[in-house]
Amino acid sequence: MISFLLGVDGLANTRFVMSPLHETVCSLRALDDPGRYPLHAGWRRAALRALPPDDVRVLLSLVGHQHSLPDFLTPRPTAFAPSFEDQLAAVRATPPETVRRDLLLTHAPRPLPAPLRRAVADGEAPVRELVEELCALLLRHWRTAVEPYWSRMRLVLEADITYRARLLATGGAHGLFSALHPNLRWRGARERVDGHISHTLHIDQMISRHSVTVGGEGLLLVPTVFAFKPCSPVSPEDPPVLNYPSRGIATLWEREPAPESVPPSLAALLGAARARLLGMLDDPLPTVEIARRLDVTPSAVSQHLRVLHASGLVTRARDGRHVLYRRSELGDGLARVG
Repeated sequence: MISFLLGVDGLANTRFVMSPLHETVCSLRALDDPGRYPLHAGWRRAALRALPPDDVRVLLSLVGHQHSLPDFLTPRPTAFAPSFEDQLAAVRATPPETVRRDLLLTHAPRPLPAPLRRAVADGEAPVRELVEELCALLLRHWRTAVEPYWSRMRLVLEADITYRARLLATGGAHGLFSALHPNLRWRGARERVDGHISHTLHIDQMISRHSVTVGGEGLLLVPTVFAFKPCSPVSPEDPPVLNYPSRGIATLWEREPAPESVPPSLAALLGAARARLLGMLDDPLPTVEIARRLDVTPSAVSQHLRVLHASGLVTRARDGRHVLYRRSELGDGLARVG
């Protein structure tokens, strides 16, 4: 079990981020163990067809026998949505002793797989060569198997963050963390031995057992589509980060009904795209969630929503950083007629 102790500053600076590198590295688990990721079966088949067998062999050697991954490959993001290249530069800058430590921790108590044994060779040069090779492999994996779907994945992640932010706004930290995953347990404020007040977030079913005090840097919450349970750095020396399974993973590869499913009379009046959009708004939805469901860009959705709102067919209300849209009474009547 890993525990995060959050004082006032740590809790105040806890925030969400998205990471294309985290997503790419976590996807290795789906390649390695398809039984745990049945929803990604089609993606996995396509990725394995596209990647050279030698690339796959080295990439899969990074996954530990308990499904852990080397922490240096998922550096703490420094922005809400950093670029893949910026994060890969942080990986390249990892000190050799940290690379060696993380690889050994990932595979302990077993020896390192053959492709990674250079990490325990004498000197720094073999480790740096290994890191360069791994960065090149991850870049090819990103461009081949993840980047083509990143816009779709990002919509899922943004929709998850929107939902979690609403839980935080309405239920506080307890409401947020208690709903993230059954493996997470939130304990309220307690006075520590040093006299400071802290909250505790416990993560069960982890291979490590330690506590980390979260200071002013805050805890970063990183949703991912390639996770079946929460995970955090194996080493207590690493900055506090929590990856957790995103909501909406089951809809990632879905397609909405074809435009032909829209009633012809409504499509003729509004256009097929706006008719489909109007039909979705039984409940309030933010733009990013609508875009994710329709597999289009948020800007395209915004254009249609402006027209529907100006026509009185939808209402809108602000919820934190997002605007929620729902059919108006006029829109309900029109949808029934259509």
